[in-house]
Amino acid sequence: MKNSRYPDSQIINILKQAEAGTPVSALCREHGMSSASFYKWRSKYGGMDASMMTRMKELEAENTCLKKMYADVQLQNDVIKEAMLKTGKAIPSKENGTEFYFKETVKYSTGLLYF
Repeated sequence: MKNSRYPDSQIINILKQAEAGTPVSALCREHGMSSASFYKWRSKYGGMDASMMTRMKELEAENTCLKKMYADVQLQNDVIKEAMLKTGKAIPSKENGTEFYFKETVKYSTGLLYF
């Protein structure tokens, strides 16, 4: 994702100037930005202060990390199911082809997982 050339504090200051009554076209000309950027910032950061903005960015980064972790776990789960099907230790259910019933346990280095 591309980093903004405007720091968070400057974005907040620009939004506060607009709330004070400065025309958007004048703000855009003064700071060298497009009106689309201004309206995008206003929809995303309107009504926030600097601490709320940094907290939101931290939460977005954490959310991205959690999504990646979940994708990795799902990929591992799919690989295990595929391996169990190939070895004949898993039987697909009749109603839904995505659910499996396993005949025995699988041993991992961290311990036993029961299916």
